[in-house]
Amino acid sequence: MQSEVEAPPYPMALCVAAGAMLLYVLTLAPTTQFWDTSEYIAAAYTLGIPHPPGNPLFVLMAHVWGMIPWVEGYAQRINLFAAATSAVSAACWFLIGERWLRSIVPARWPRRLAALAGAIVAATAFTVWNQSVVNEKVYTLSLLSIALILWLIVRWDDQPAGQAHDHYLLLIVYLLALTSTNHMMGVLVGPVVIVLLLPTLKPQRPLSSEERALEWSQFFVFTTIWFLIMSLGLERTEILVVAGVLFLAALTHAVIVRNTSFALTALGLVVVGLSVYTFLPIRAAFHPPINEGEPSNWQALWAVLTRQQYGKPSIFSDPTQAPGPGNDLIARIPLYWDQLVNYWQYFSWQFGHDWSPRLQRLSAALFALLGLTGAYRHWRADKRTAFAMTVLVFFFTFALIFYLNFKYGYSLRPDAGVARHEVRERDYFYLCSFAIWGIWVGIGLAALVEWVGDWFREREPLSERRWLYGTPLLLIALVPLFGNRLTASRKGEMLARDFAYDLLQSVEPYGVLVTAGDNETLPRWYAQEVEGIRRDVTVLNLSLANTDWYVRQIQNRPVEPFDSANGPAVYRGRQWPMPTGRLMSFSNEQLDALEQYYILDQKRIARLGELEVTLDPQMLGHPYLERADVIVLQVIKDQLGKRPIYFSRTVGLYADQFGLTSRLEGHGFARALRAQELAPSDSIKPIQSLGYVNVPRTNALLFDVYHADGAAQPRPRGWVDKPSEGILQLYGLTYYTMAQEIQTTNTALSARAQAIAQGVFRNTETSIQPLPEQPAPPAAPPPQRPR
Repeated sequence: MQSEVEAPPYPMALCVAAGAMLLYVLTLAPTTQFWDTSEYIAAAYTLGIPHPPGNPLFVLMAHVWGMIPWVEGYAQRINLFAAATSAVSAACWFLIGERWLRSIVPARWPRRLAALAGAIVAATAFTVWNQSVVNEKVYTLSLLSIALILWLIVRWDDQPAGQAHDHYLLLIVYLLALTSTNHMMGVLVGPVVIVLLLPTLKPQRPLSSEERALEWSQFFVFTTIWFLIMSLGLERTEILVVAGVLFLAALTHAVIVRNTSFALTALGLVVVGLSVYTFLPIRAAFHPPINEGEPSNWQALWAVLTRQQYGKPSIFSDPTQAPGPGNDLIARIPLYWDQLVNYWQYFSWQFGHDWSPRLQRLSAALFALLGLTGAYRHWRADKRTAFAMTVLVFFFTFALIFYLNFKYGYSLRPDAGVARHEVRERDYFYLCSFAIWGIWVGIGLAALVEWVGDWFREREPLSERRWLYGTPLLLIALVPLFGNRLTASRKGEMLARDFAYDLLQSVEPYGVLVTAGDNETLPRWYAQEVEGIRRDVTVLNLSLANTDWYVRQIQNRPVEPFDSANGPAVYRGRQWPMPTGRLMSFSNEQLDALEQYYILDQKRIARLGELEVTLDPQMLGHPYLERADVIVLQVIKDQLGKRPIYFSRTVGLYADQFGLTSRLEGHGFARALRAQELAPSDSIKPIQSLGYVNVPRTNALLFDVYHADGAAQPRPRGWVDKPSEGILQLYGLTYYTMAQEIQTTNTALSARAQAIAQGVFRNTETSIQPLPEQPAPPAAPPPQRPR
């Protein structure tokens, strides 16, 4: 048959990869973005260790990729890495779709066009496209490994039954072990390989006993190797024990059937693939700037690999409820329905995210129906590969949803409390699910083309020509290209990098800056470690300060000199003595002995040198102090008067909870802690919603240092990522409030600030009223002629 002898269309697959790459390059992010982008870019640059599970394969590959001078900016190079991995994945989706379409579409070019349509849908789905133009996560690398493994098992499946073709299987085994060192998501493709390996499912000629034993041994060896690798991502050690027992059983089976070479080679390749994990303890011992979890010993390494830092609840409990009796699988079941609804919400974004919610849902329904049509036609044509594809879809949707066990989606169930929601949208976890759906969409479009051709059967006897009649229907695949072109693109977006710069420049030389969330901390990592901006500033993150490894790192972090030549003019013209010594007077033993929290049953006054701090459970909102609070208070005690201490405005009223409001002096996006209480003056003024503000310093920052034009630039669909919109609103609120303050003293500057604020708020759902115009000053009387 043609489908058995025709070579894969690799030249066309190369064109698919090139086309996808061109699309991604045209919409590529020029620099870092919010959330984890900065962390991973900085980790690649410094050969550091990002958050658990450490992702060593990504760090090593991205570091090498970043050494090649594709473009001038390092962040853009790493963003290109994400684009390249996704583009190659698109080529694999095309090859897989084309191969599985051979039993449905005999005509070569209609078949290839249908496969191309599926690849276009896979590459332009909103989440796939949006994650392919910036290296926000490691999932595009997992996407590539999944696509490659799936294509390799399809190629293996094309070989005659009873022949070993071990090179395909051994390469798959190696890639499975290797991709687990990037992220365990890549291992989820394993069940598809198992299905296609199962001898009883594969139509074959009568085999000899040795050939049948060979196929069964390969099946058992691969199955147990997959189970062993998969167990590395689970927290229960008994799962690992069971996997080990099954693996030994497979080895025994391989020995009995005299196929020890395959089993031992496969085991060796697993060891080689997993050896990438040794990067974590080796590199951690060198104390890189980014060293999350600090896995320099076996206990810390295991904690990183099993992600103990996050304290994720059991998959059999409801994460929106407190753990304990009654919070079990029965309580989890109702939440699973909400999690499925959340997945559908994300699915509805994939094909027309630029459009209204109603059109989004309609486009999602269309492509869901096309995919289901493709599944139906696939099952009719080839039940075995259709079963494998069904298993793939099941694991990357229903099983993955159950395993991830998220709280309510960020925009789902607004009636539920904030603590019961995820802090951001989690659609990127389902990136692979949306991509592989494109294969079935391509088959579904081919089925439509087939039905149109059948309608012309009596009028046109040539089947090849009948297939051409329905090919215009393949243009439906362009819907997500046009429906996502605005929201998926990150072209020209620099707010994350600009905000990191602006926030760091708000701090006086050698300052200590207290921050809280990812979006003010991680871009700062990028700015300092990659671009070398204000490395003299020490940043204390309140979330990470509750971990022992982070506290040790900021304690031992050396102070770097202030680069006055590249610093803002506002800090020039005076000497800034470089501090010496460690950040806190705590010894290493005292740091290690810190508790996670300390009970605070009543209001107390703590004296930190000359400063009195109020510790009031009512003001704090809870009857305890966290370890991070103790760290902050100790830094204040040891450094106030020696180093400037600042609180980012993104931490809200954190410092005010300790009764420090009257000592906080606003400098743009940060507030400096002063040893003495502030009093209103010509420079220091109390401003509603901003507190005490140093007006000259803030004006200098707002109009001479900050990247306000980037924040106010027009965005066709507004700010797409609503959970990070607070950063944009900080710009708008600050400029608008200062416009009010200086309206009577500097009309021109006030108008400029108001224009910036209006531009910023046009990108959000917040609307503001223009400030009333001030009456023009009376004209000066004409000069009198001398008499």
